[in-house]
Amino acid sequence: MKILGMGVPELLIILAVILLIFGPKNLPKLGSALGKTVKNLRDGIGSGEKEIEEAVDQDEIVEEVAEEAPKKTVKKKVVVKKADE
Repeated sequence: MKILGMGVPELLIILAVILLIFGPKNLPKLGSALGKTVKNLRDGIGSGEKEIEEAVDQDEIVEEVAEEAPKKTVKKKVVVKKADE
């Protein structure tokens, strides 16, 4: 079983080092704080995606692009660029 490219022995070593650094009494507090942080990050990312989707109306953008007539816009820029040279 590989998690982030590490096998079980590597994960056990990392867990042992964390246990030594923080001690067995603080480990539940650390786990709880880490879990809350991950939950808050997921909630923040989810709400950010939702806000972006609400702010950007894709149908409106497609209509605007279609109205711009891209070939004419490109042709104008090419003609202007050649005239400047």
